Amino acid sequence: MDYLDRYKRYILLEQGLSENTRMAYERDVERFLAWLKDENLDPLYVVLETFHRYTKALSDVGIAPRSIARMLSGVRSFYRFLQLDGFIEQDPTELLESPRLPKHLPEVLTIEEVDRILGAINLELPEGQRDHCMIEVLYSCGLRVSEICSLKLSDLFLDEGFIRVIGKGDKQRIVPISPRAIKELRMWFDARRDINVKPEDEDVVFVSARRGRHLSRITVFHNIKQYVEAAEITKDVSPHTFRHTFATHLLEGGASLRAIQEMLGHENIGTTEIYTHLDRRFLREQVLEYFPRNIQK
Repeated sequence: MDYLDRYKRYILLEQGLSENTRMAYERDVERFLAWLKDENLDPLYVVLETFHRYTKALSDVGIAPRSIARMLSGVRSFYRFLQLDGFIEQDPTELLESPRLPKHLPEVLTIEEVDRILGAINLELPEGQRDHCMIEVLYSCGLRVSEICSLKLSDLFLDEGFIRVIGKGDKQRIVPISPRAIKELRMWFDARRDINVKPEDEDVVFVSARRGRHLSRITVFHNIKQYVEAAEITKDVSPHTFRHTFATHLLEGGASLRAIQEMLGHENIGTTEIYTHLDRRFLREQVLEYFPRNIQK
């Protein structure tokens, strides 16, 4: 792809950008080109509507408008270069507007903030080990609060590195789970053995240490709020924040947009047949390669 290499040289030698901005632009462009390839579109023959579809795809996986606006900056830079260098006659991004920024943007945590929240949990208590594991699974798998509350032991395939998730409308999806989350689950299972679990909830992963029953959504919300306050984090954090954070960290790390859509189980993204049947090994490779929990320092 000669024009991509030339673009990288252009922003390196002629634009005077900082290294962080230059690397961000390169990631933004490579991500957009990968999406175009999945859509069977030629980068040199796109129209304004193409960018609108791409923006919607980013939004559908939970990327905040502010992050989308930043990603589009790199794409605009790329098409300005293509026009300047004669690859295209007209810049198709000329009339492209950045998404409007709502007053209340969805919060996204940093990796350090996730670790601070986990560090605020008392692991000496059975519910502490449970909640430590639960938050790690929320973050590492991008689950909804309803999905974490209903997760079953029979839905776990830890030796294979996957879990089965029952999402909205009882739709099932298979989600890769990180080695760190698997380790947390095994430690929670050690503590769970000492809990008198009610017969009707024996197959539920996360149960109350006191009642032996499945957790309610309200309990999960309440406990997370307590840990966030103990970690002295001022952001408005809910269970869904970890889902947004999962998607954002994967995407910013370079993961395929389609893989993220598949793992989140979104319904309103107009998925295609090939998208629905993505190879499970490929999805797991995306998490292992791009999720910060798995990247070796």
